[in-house]
Amino acid sequence: MEKGGKFLKERIGVISAILENPKGSQYEFNKIVSEYKRIIKGRMGIPFDEEDISVISITVVGTLDEINSLTGKLGNLHECIVKTSISKKELDI
Repeated sequence: MEKGGKFLKERIGVISAILENPKGSQYEFNKIVSEYKRIIKGRMGIPFDEEDISVISITVVGTLDEINSLTGKLGNLHECIVKTSISKKELDI
């Protein structure tokens, strides 16, 4: 990706999210994720219905700004805990 004549390096990341009230936050969570579909390469969700919790893992490939933007928006959701791991290796895409 190029920005202002400079090539930005992309990285692989994994965003993990725990929704402690899926019924209350799932719509907004999915809305935010759909805004970043260009960088999302895979998604896995595991519902824990008895505990009223959902665990979601999203694999992304994007710039640090893109990954951090997505993580920040998800982390601002009520009852949503988010952590991100990002590779140190930069990709030449």
